[in-house]
Amino acid sequence: MKGLTFKKGIHPHYHKESTQDKPITILAPKGEMVYPMSQHIGAPCTPLVKKGDHVYVGQKIGEVTGFVAAPIHASVSGTVKAVEERLTFRGIKDKCIVIENDFLYEEIQELQAYRMPDIKSLGRKELVDIVKEAGLVGMGGAAFPTHVKLNIPEDKEVEFIIINGAECEPYLTSDHRVMLEEGERIIAGLEILLQVFPKAKALIGIEDNKMDAIENLTHLAKEMTRIEVCTLHTKYPQGSEKHLIYATTGREVPSGKLPIEVGCIVQNIDSIVAIWRAVTKGRPIMRRIITVAGSGVKNPCNLKVRTGTSYREILDYAQWDEERTVKIIAGGPMMGVAISDVDVPVVKGTSAILCFTEEEVKGEKTSHCIRCSKCVQVCPMGLIPNVLHRSAIHDKLENFTAHHGMDCIECGCCSFICPAKCELVQSIRTAKAQLRAKK
Repeated sequence: MKGLTFKKGIHPHYHKESTQDKPITILAPKGEMVYPMSQHIGAPCTPLVKKGDHVYVGQKIGEVTGFVAAPIHASVSGTVKAVEERLTFRGIKDKCIVIENDFLYEEIQELQAYRMPDIKSLGRKELVDIVKEAGLVGMGGAAFPTHVKLNIPEDKEVEFIIINGAECEPYLTSDHRVMLEEGERIIAGLEILLQVFPKAKALIGIEDNKMDAIENLTHLAKEMTRIEVCTLHTKYPQGSEKHLIYATTGREVPSGKLPIEVGCIVQNIDSIVAIWRAVTKGRPIMRRIITVAGSGVKNPCNLKVRTGTSYREILDYAQWDEERTVKIIAGGPMMGVAISDVDVPVVKGTSAILCFTEEEVKGEKTSHCIRCSKCVQVCPMGLIPNVLHRSAIHDKLENFTAHHGMDCIECGCCSFICPAKCELVQSIRTAKAQLRAKK
């Protein structure tokens, strides 16, 4: 069967072999836990605890200060060691709550006493409130607050709930493992959303390099008339929100508009499991399933870890070769960020930790653009990346805007294909940041 897809894009080597058959393993933390107050797109949280306070598993320790935000909860019990600025994976310092883990994992009383609401009577507002209080964000890496996506304007109707099971980033297999190991929870979470959006149909998009996941979810949903598993062509960036919508429905989201404008909302696979957990068990986001891979680790794996856990502990478990590792990336190689310090914490948006040796990252010198147009041929947004790059490096932001630079999704296709090895994505990202700052 021919897979559904979008226009343009690239076919990088996917390097998923080392972890795609590795079951999810639980890794318990050993040291102190660190919780940055900025773990989502939007306003940072305000700490609710101070040094010396005792906290419990599931206790809210960071409160939202705006609508586009998500509260933060403790994933362990213990004593607050400090509320101070600490380095995060993005290379900047953020206000963090540091908890000395007592390893008792005592849960807050409200979590112990939680009673699941009657699903059939669950309304949209009630679901939004549950999701918001649980601090749910998109688990695909962007960390956009989930309750904002579900808070649909009254004049809009959800026709399609599209579930992103593409996992198109090279090396990453955590979503693949979730589809194999927690398929029942995915279907149950979708049933909750379909109850809240009665006119919608759920489409689960999975790339055809994960046929076992396609077969598993198709089997689990065979009696569900409102759930359909869609086989996608393996291509990057198939998991991009707008391109996933186009591939599964044929609809195009207009420039500057949101998916709801074409009757769609998009959620990541693990986000659906998180919704199921929040509604049925009252549990907030306290864990992440991440892939640890690359030639710099001897034990590539998929791990279930508590938020706040140090990258160093995870890399030690994966037996990373510190001497041979020359680059560590938080996230995937296409859209992730290189980190300079492994003593940073896992946050809600952490999807992977990749360790690369010299053989994998040996760079080629950057030369001048030869105007070959390869970047134009692969750009999934239909932009002209070389023109945006020149506008950005010469500080011509008006020209950058005129060529729709703000529509760039920073997928990295242009940089990947560029024979001159121009740093296209980096310059475009910088220009976008400058424009947002001015606005």
